[in-house]
Amino acid sequence: MAIASGSWVATVNHHANPHSFTSPTKHIFFFSQKPHHSHVCSSRCSLVLEEDEKKSPDPKGDKWPFFGPGTGDIDRVLSRFLRDPETRKLSSEFYEKAKDNSELRTTKHLINYLVSSKNWDLLVSLCEDLREHKAFPDAQTCTNLIRSCISNKKFRITHCLLSVFRSDKSLAVSASDAAMKGFNKLHMYSSTIQVFDRMKQSGGVLEPSPGCYCRIMEAHERIGDNQKVVELFQEFKSQRLSFLAKESGSIYTILCSSLAKSGRALEALDFLEEMKDKGIPESSDLYSILIRAFADALEVEIAEKLFKEAGRKKLLRDPEMCLKVVLMHVREGKMERTLEVVAAMREAELKVTDCILCAIVNGFCKQRGFAEAVRVYEWAMKQECEAGQVTYAIAINAYCRIEKYDKAENLFDEMVKKGFDKCVVAYSNIMDMYGKTRRLSDAVKLMAKMKQRGCKPNIWIYNSLIDMHGRAMDIRRVEKIWKEMKRAKVLPDKVSYTSMISAYNRAKELDRCVELYQEFRMNRGKIDRAMAGIMVGVFSKTSRIDELMRLLQDMKVEGTRLDARLYTSALNALRDAGLNSQIRWLQESFDAAQTSGSRYSNMNNRKNLQGS
Repeated sequence: MAIASGSWVATVNHHANPHSFTSPTKHIFFFSQKPHHSHVCSSRCSLVLEEDEKKSPDPKGDKWPFFGPGTGDIDRVLSRFLRDPETRKLSSEFYEKAKDNSELRTTKHLINYLVSSKNWDLLVSLCEDLREHKAFPDAQTCTNLIRSCISNKKFRITHCLLSVFRSDKSLAVSASDAAMKGFNKLHMYSSTIQVFDRMKQSGGVLEPSPGCYCRIMEAHERIGDNQKVVELFQEFKSQRLSFLAKESGSIYTILCSSLAKSGRALEALDFLEEMKDKGIPESSDLYSILIRAFADALEVEIAEKLFKEAGRKKLLRDPEMCLKVVLMHVREGKMERTLEVVAAMREAELKVTDCILCAIVNGFCKQRGFAEAVRVYEWAMKQECEAGQVTYAIAINAYCRIEKYDKAENLFDEMVKKGFDKCVVAYSNIMDMYGKTRRLSDAVKLMAKMKQRGCKPNIWIYNSLIDMHGRAMDIRRVEKIWKEMKRAKVLPDKVSYTSMISAYNRAKELDRCVELYQEFRMNRGKIDRAMAGIMVGVFSKTSRIDELMRLLQDMKVEGTRLDARLYTSALNALRDAGLNSQIRWLQESFDAAQTSGSRYSNMNNRKNLQGS
């Protein structure tokens, strides 16, 4: 039986080889004889022709074969044309004629071509033709087709294909599994749930595989429906499916994650033991989930046991989980255990992150002192741990606190060479170190380098510069820094005003001190002991008793306590002015207990008051 007329076959040959055009009057027919080397899939009636795949083309022969009687049927022609990149574009024309004249069998090559060329419109037509002719592809082609449609966000075609494949039980399950996996990858968990519900609504015809249960449990776990995950696991167990499936480990991991998130970590630990009894291999993700849960709950013994067990099984692969364990030990004050975590990570060839290292060094700073922190930092460097920006800043501060300035400066240079040249905290520590060692010119040069490297100085940097130049009584430089800070729109804080007032007080420019103090109060600054101590002296020296009394009244309202030195200065200023009523007010308002002074100072204050 002829399945194609000579008119369109001649056209095909003309497209294939224009120099050997066949006359339209010469009719060429393709016979519907079955090829001798066709492969039939065992699970379905679809026929995939792969006869010519094993044959190598003849380099001397014509690239475009002339198809005459006896060369094979239309499926063979389509297969050969679809395999050649230069003739694939003709496949749609052949395909339409093949549908009208013969049974459609060449689906594998056609599907691969349509997907690679992104011819989605023809693929929709193919869906209906597959249903009509029952020419289903093999399972791998079906899975790849579903995966490609989802990755290209062709969801309508995906659902159409799923409905087509539903007539074949094995294909429907594998296709649904591929679709659910693709939807989960795109975080389309509602679509995953929809596909699973359709499988369940098939009336028992389609039984979900372990992979399907794994995908649906993952979807519910991601949307926070932890109770549904537990119910699905119980359903999975009731189906008596094989626990040796490759998805079994993932199913238990998802279950334990849901239990841990809902505060049922001990139940998750029981399921871990169940996995061991059934011979299901544990994963690093499972141990990571359980260790995190117990570390957050401060269950130190269980977390340590699981951490050591994961280390023995070489399942330590999550640095974030190790950070949780380190923070647990820091909160419990067991700082030596944090070093054991680092040693276990190095043994597992796991990189010690900067977060872990800075948590350990900072923990030693707060709980054991700066000297111990420096020792731990140097030990970590010997373990070939790589410090990051935060760890460098903490270590530099520790070296400065124990007055190892050379090492602090060397560490800062090393930090800059590694590319961490925009850490304001490190610059502030070095700037403070220059102030303590009176290296004012180096401090100015460092600020210039900061700006050159694109690091904007903050209030800490400006405060350090003002303080060190104020102590050196370089008022011109202090005023210049103050103006530059305001031009940079860096708002001064209490420390800035205190340093400025202290600098002008040393230079005996008391009127400027009063101006800065009034500006500070207008900006709603709160008085502390340092500010009050300077201003009591300023007001006393300038005989501004009214402003002194206003200062003391503001301190009482704001709850600022007086120390013995400040109390004595205020008392002497009032006594020199002969203001007995103000002296009694000071005595009543700031009693001896509030001044926090020594017993000797309080006794002297009483004698002075009695004498006045």
